[in-house]
Amino acid sequence: MAQLHRLPMGSFAFISFLLSAFSVLEPVLASGSLGSFPVTAFDEGYTHLFGDDNLVVYRDGKSVLLSLDERTGSGFVSQDIYLHGFFSASIKLPADYTAGVVVAFYMSNGDMFEKNHDEIDFEFLGNIRGKEWRIQTNVYGNGSTSVGREERYGLWFDPSDDYHQYSILWTDSLILFYIDGLPIREVKRTKAMCRAFFPSKPMSLYATIWDGSDWATNGGKYRVNYKYSPYIVQFTDLVLRGCAVDPIEKVSSVCEDAYPAGLTEDERITMGSMRKKHMTYSYCYDRTRYRIPPSECVISPGEAERLRRFDPVTFGSRSGGKRYRKTRRHMIQGSRADASS
Repeated sequence: MAQLHRLPMGSFAFISFLLSAFSVLEPVLASGSLGSFPVTAFDEGYTHLFGDDNLVVYRDGKSVLLSLDERTGSGFVSQDIYLHGFFSASIKLPADYTAGVVVAFYMSNGDMFEKNHDEIDFEFLGNIRGKEWRIQTNVYGNGSTSVGREERYGLWFDPSDDYHQYSILWTDSLILFYIDGLPIREVKRTKAMCRAFFPSKPMSLYATIWDGSDWATNGGKYRVNYKYSPYIVQFTDLVLRGCAVDPIEKVSSVCEDAYPAGLTEDERITMGSMRKKHMTYSYCYDRTRYRIPPSECVISPGEAERLRRFDPVTFGSRSGGKRYRKTRRHMIQGSRADASS
């Protein structure tokens, strides 16, 4: 049985639960055109972000538990900042009733560039009992938060049953999102999506769990129910393979890794099949938000028609609309305030 390096305060029963929850850790890094990358130990690559004792590191130093309870969520962040690279984790999400819960694995520089920050997101959105987790990807460049670039997907597996690998490849010209080594989304830096809107400044890697009741599940209809807490998310196989940047000199280290310039034909076919079966939302087709799609969008008539049939209100009308999204900055500040009070 694995032993814990740092235990949260609580009852004996809760500690026993944590031990049993982590008794077997057998995730395997997926391989593909990217190849395999070495795992980074937590103490070598990351540091505690917030959440007091709601963060637990295994004695092996390579696996981490984050939890959300009535006091606070929790999170960790990379020690270095990076300009491009490959970033990955195998994640096992909480089970049962998870409405309002948000788990995020993402890159951001909001702490350094408050008014023109960049961001690359995996967000996992909880649900009521009997309904599946949803996964959302998003990209912001140079503070372009007025134009959300979300895509949302249903998963073809239960992410609370076992570990699955979620990866971000970020280069000067493209961003690729992967699940278990399979590409699910490609964002290219085109003339339409120029450097002004494409993430181009050094970023840190974050992992968090927090209360997103105001928007995460059916627009806030279903909220976090702390009767089911603590909500526990488990991380392992943490990969930081990027170009580290000196935070003072702003000079990037030499990066010797060769990353793919794009998808192979087979990967593009696989991605297209996945999107056809599992994508349930794309900002490019949302008529309630954009009367005219943002300039970088390449509209597929087949994709547009499938989404229109799936949700004719969102993808068929032309009326204006707004959405609310609580930022992680507010989340972290709120959690710290709650903990201190």
